[in-house]
Amino acid sequence: MLLRRYYVLFVVEVRSRIVHLLGVTTNPDGPWATQVARNFVADLEEHGQHFRFLIRHRDTKFTASFDAILVSAGIKMVRTPVQTPVANAFAERWVRTAREDCLDQLLVMSRRQLESVLCLYVRHYNRARPHRGRHLAVPEPCSEPGHGGTVSRRDILGGIIHEYERAA
Repeated sequence: MLLRRYYVLFVVEVRSRIVHLLGVTTNPDGPWATQVARNFVADLEEHGQHFRFLIRHRDTKFTASFDAILVSAGIKMVRTPVQTPVANAFAERWVRTAREDCLDQLLVMSRRQLESVLCLYVRHYNRARPHRGRHLAVPEPCSEPGHGGTVSRRDILGGIIHEYERAA
């Protein structure tokens, strides 16, 4: 089948604007979402991270077992009101940014390709893309920017996105 709809599950840390890509599927159901929650909690524990809250919408894919896994990790679930996308504005803004910067310019042929593209884009978004809400800082700075030397350009996703850094 050539044209398919894919669903992406992600988390945006509001304070830092760091995006976590949790999963991509063509069939988002309760068991899939529950497994993704397990993987996410395991990753948080592995990296010594902790979230206090998770804001999510009221989709039926987010079952009681999904909530239970996150609550067991000490994360309080906050459900948005019905049909109010502005209640989760950071997530809505990330979707718009990912579409405009990346996905609207590509023809994605498979789930595997979409995962690859989104992994590259999330890496760019977290480590190289300036954010106005953070006074043009990046969420995960790789190193201190240099003040001298030449500037080098690195093309991401076949040249759709360019990253610039000072050469050492």
